Amino acid sequence: MMAQTLTRRALQACVKRIRESAHGRTINSISPCSLCKGHSSNRNLVLRSIDITRSFHLSPSFNAIKEFILSDIGEGIREVQVLEWFVKEGEKIAQFDPVCEVKSDKASVTITCRFDGIIRKLHYDVDETAQVGKPLLDIEVDKIKDAQTDHVDDVEEVPSSTHQTIKGSKVLATPAVRRLAMENTIDLGDIQGTGKDGRILKEDILIHLEGATRHLTEIAPVPEQFVPNKSKSTPVSRVAEQSPAIVRPVLGKDRTEPIKGITKTMVKVMSEALTIPHFGYYDEVDLSNLVQLRKEMKYVAEKRGIKLSYMPIFIKAASMALTDFPVLNSSLDSKCQHITYKASHNIGLAMDTPEGLTVPNVKNVQSLSVLEIAGELNRLQSLGNAGKLGSSDLSNGTFSLSNIGTIGGTYARPIIHPPQVAIGALGKIQVLPRYDYHGNLIKAHIMNVSWSADHRVIDGATMARFSNKWKELLENPSKMILDLK
Repeated sequence: MMAQTLTRRALQACVKRIRESAHGRTINSISPCSLCKGHSSNRNLVLRSIDITRSFHLSPSFNAIKEFILSDIGEGIREVQVLEWFVKEGEKIAQFDPVCEVKSDKASVTITCRFDGIIRKLHYDVDETAQVGKPLLDIEVDKIKDAQTDHVDDVEEVPSSTHQTIKGSKVLATPAVRRLAMENTIDLGDIQGTGKDGRILKEDILIHLEGATRHLTEIAPVPEQFVPNKSKSTPVSRVAEQSPAIVRPVLGKDRTEPIKGITKTMVKVMSEALTIPHFGYYDEVDLSNLVQLRKEMKYVAEKRGIKLSYMPIFIKAASMALTDFPVLNSSLDSKCQHITYKASHNIGLAMDTPEGLTVPNVKNVQSLSVLEIAGELNRLQSLGNAGKLGSSDLSNGTFSLSNIGTIGGTYARPIIHPPQVAIGALGKIQVLPRYDYHGNLIKAHIMNVSWSADHRVIDGATMARFSNKWKELLENPSKMILDLK
């Protein structure tokens, strides 16, 4: 009796373990001998205890959950903003498949998968801030490579998570478009996107706003005016006149939002720049000869598929002047104990993008031709407009220029980009009256330049000599061509 009791308990424990582990596959029979070998006298008891035709479901081999840790993407970045998910919970994913796009305060990066498996959890919503070194998502990893695919195909699809329904894949839009919608209190769910995969574009927002304004105009009540009748015997009649309705803007509420992305970078850099004792130097440059030369160069560049502006020439001239005055292409350490003279001329250009102000740089300008610089600037401008500038495009700059003339500026007081020690702001080109060498009044193409330098390592005389060298090359482009390397 005791032996039967012990056997029954052992079998019940065994069955319990089988039931706990069984889920997904049918077991048609369980051999009693395999469960209690050597206890043939208890075979009937075993068969009564176990229903040999009962179906059990075994889980597929995807049963190890791995946390996908967000690795360091470089430049000491500790947090990033999730711009877009390319996957959703319940989907299969393979190694090297794109997972999501994130944006740091310096660049946009596409994160790729390191495992084969199934997405089980997304730890962040779109537009949320993800921490480097923390889990980005959970993946159920295939423990047995190339296991029976029929069982994998039977995995029940998990519904999309809540955040995808609210913020994610059903509403595709860039952060700039989301910001425009937020500023105008527009629900993106009410707009039909015309972009790829239904992505909402800026034009869709503007069309929606235009339609709303037209709707307000159509339903606005027509004001009635009292018009006096010229006849004394006729009383004043009330006449309704058609007149355009005045649409007053709807006053919104104050809103507070976190500082992030490129704006956060600008806050950090400008705060560091406050520690630099700036001094300014201003001059004007006669570009009349360069204007004529560019017309010829522009024609050649267009044949090679390159858009040539004045900026590549300004950048090349700056590099040639930096060769004579290397202190302007240096950096100062935080404790002001050492100055490093940079071998490469990585000249940055302050660029106004939909995401905000960025300063990508053209690497090794001293080794590039004017057309090569133009091609690189075109590439950086395209990436900047798309919000796709990489960290390599934004890092290791040694000297900067800011072309305020493109938006109509003449003078500026540019702020140095630490750890650099100098920057120049270029104004618009104006046709102004000037006297030539012989005293004749002529039309001249004049551009004003505003320099800022770190007075701890650069004195006024050095800044003036550098500016004069740069100015000489631009006013006499033939000298610039002769000195090109």
